[in-house]
Amino acid sequence: MLVLKMNENVKGEREELCPIKFFGIMIPSLPSLMFRFTGSFLRFKIDAKKAGKVFKKELIKQGIDKETADELTETYIESSHIRKYIQLFK
Repeated sequence: MLVLKMNENVKGEREELCPIKFFGIMIPSLPSLMFRFTGSFLRFKIDAKKAGKVFKKELIKQGIDKETADELTETYIESSHIRKYIQLFK
């Protein structure tokens, strides 16, 4: 649920920030927000991929066969899929 803050006008009366004004304020900042989100997301994916490689390497080093290491690594990396996070908020 979107919580809208209240503003005080010149007379000291409180008025609600209507959704149209809210979106009017937010629209100019959307490109910047999307750019930041995309950069953060790509950084997160790259870090997850690197961590997956290290995880798999350590599993094999500890004596786990390659097929099992592949399956465990896939399960490990699965937590970094954005689709999983979006489904949590539905």
